Amino acid sequence: MPRIQTNCPRCHQPIVADVQQLFDITTDPTAKQRLLSRSTNVSHCQACGYEGMISVPIIYHDPEKELLLTFFPPEMGMAVNDQEKQLGPLINQVVNALPAEKRKGYLFQPQTMLTYQTLIDRILEADGITKEMIDAQQKRINFIQKLIATPTAEARKTIIEENTALADGNLFAIFSTLIESAMMQGDEKSSQMLSALNKELMEQTEIGRELLAQNQEAQKAIKTLQDASKEGLTRERLLDVLMELKSESALTTVVSLTRNGLDYQFFQSLTERIDKETGENKQKFIDLREKLLKLTREYDLEVNKHIANAENLLDSILADSNLEEAVKKHLEEVDEFFTSAIRNAFDKANQAGDSARLEKIQKVTSIIEKESAPPPELELIQKLVDTQDSSARRKILEENSALITDELLQALNSIIAEGQTREESPELLQSLESIYKETLRFSMEKKLKG
Repeated sequence: MPRIQTNCPRCHQPIVADVQQLFDITTDPTAKQRLLSRSTNVSHCQACGYEGMISVPIIYHDPEKELLLTFFPPEMGMAVNDQEKQLGPLINQVVNALPAEKRKGYLFQPQTMLTYQTLIDRILEADGITKEMIDAQQKRINFIQKLIATPTAEARKTIIEENTALADGNLFAIFSTLIESAMMQGDEKSSQMLSALNKELMEQTEIGRELLAQNQEAQKAIKTLQDASKEGLTRERLLDVLMELKSESALTTVVSLTRNGLDYQFFQSLTERIDKETGENKQKFIDLREKLLKLTREYDLEVNKHIANAENLLDSILADSNLEEAVKKHLEEVDEFFTSAIRNAFDKANQAGDSARLEKIQKVTSIIEKESAPPPELELIQKLVDTQDSSARRKILEENSALITDELLQALNSIIAEGQTREESPELLQSLESIYKETLRFSMEKKLKG
């Protein structure tokens, strides 16, 4: 990323800043996220503390949506001809980065965006996110901020009653994201406060009560499946569990967990059961079969889509001249589908005797293992969780004394808070709380000795 020297808009002292003018998804899949988050082209003045965006011309390119957008800050006061001279080389970079067969007409008719916000809105619109949707989302965020700023439960209840129209699935999704973000940052206080507010909304709104009931139903069904698995989960028992579910979301959850059991033999048994039933019961089983056929089709289509995407991603990484850089760029996309794609590609290359491809696949695997290895602190926590005996835990703490820090205690606290929010098993939470107390005691002893 090139650096430029400019003057601070507030104190006019010279400052140096990183700038990015070309955001091309063809060469950088993360470009859109950086542009939308406004995390690029930001200046910071050491002299007065000013922080703000730098006025630079921008080109945005998304070949999949055939978008080529240009933005030239009006405050730069440059004539149109001069603007074109500056933007021309960037547009040439976009065109040259594409294979000849992918160069289409839109590349020669870039759309001019008059403001930075118009540029953002146009990108979001291409993703199916309209200005009305953005405004509605902002209203939900304002609602959450108002709840956070209101100290008493009675006053919050009034605010919730006045804004029931905003209490929908999107609002609870925002809350979930905020809680998860607070946990990731180790901010236990914010996490607990947001969880408490989320609970109030769940209990005081109609959609919240519905979501709560659906979640409880799904959790109950999962617990039933876990108990049945201990004795040996049969197709007949699975059918009984599915018949007891009332909400679509709970049914979807259980289908995703038991897809392998919903095979030809299961549906054959279900059809036989339908033939034996009569009246209202018969119709219930017929309706269940239709729902299950629909959900399994949707599930399989989604899985196949993920598999295809993972295979395409692996092929693009293997084709890159710099494997390490390519893997690092796509680390966030490494999931169970990508891992499966690696295994399949390895088996195929092995059968074909393609030693060059095998070597590349092994290198990709090594890079992923290296980059995604958990921090030693998390490995220590896992080791403590796996150890039930207090004296054995004490020995582990002594062997890893250097890792027993305030940050480790904070991480443990966050894991416990997350477990409480997600209603993990009481046994696991109790174990984590015991580990926290033992680690805290060890930390205090360590500090006293120091």
